[in-house]
Amino acid sequence: MPSESRILIVDDHEDTLYALESALAPLGHRLTRATSGDAALKEVLRGRVGLLLLDVRMPGVSGLDVVHYMRGVEQTQHIPVILLTGFGPDAELTAAAFRLGVADLVMKPVDPWALRTKVRYLYDAHERSHTLEREIRDLRARLKEHEELKELKELKELKEHEELRAADDHRDRRRIPAQHDGAKERTQAAHGPDMDRA
Repeated sequence: MPSESRILIVDDHEDTLYALESALAPLGHRLTRATSGDAALKEVLRGRVGLLLLDVRMPGVSGLDVVHYMRGVEQTQHIPVILLTGFGPDAELTAAAFRLGVADLVMKPVDPWALRTKVRYLYDAHERSHTLEREIRDLRARLKEHEELKELKELKELKEHEELRAADDHRDRRRIPAQHDGAKERTQAAHGPDMDRA
């Protein structure tokens, strides 16, 4: 069953978007497109993006600007990003991209098979990571609930113990005067005649 997370493809050229969508369609994931850096940021902040395929050079907000912003937001900082460039090898660009945690830098035109392989691996790894995070959160929530229930049970048992002890103390207090009165009556009965003769 396909994941609900989307693959977001960002490029300012329609023909490139179409080619990338055609290359990734066999993976069976939901594909969303954006034609600018601003639009890409809006889509990413909407959530449910499992991977970003992003052109480096676009008018206005560049691909590197998008990645730089994403890495500063907790919601988006771990989304894998593949940068696309059509300008050939660039050592400065490569260094800047990997400093920002970009997963890969791919030259255009892309090899569809190679791109699918990279996207499949990165997307699946991100989904597994998210699944693990959800399971950890659920486990922590259940553990916290268990600890709270245990604490409530201990408090209830302590209260019941205190109530039983209070009831025992009350019975003991009632028993002591009764025993004292009985002893007094027995003493008077034993010494009554002697006291009368005196």
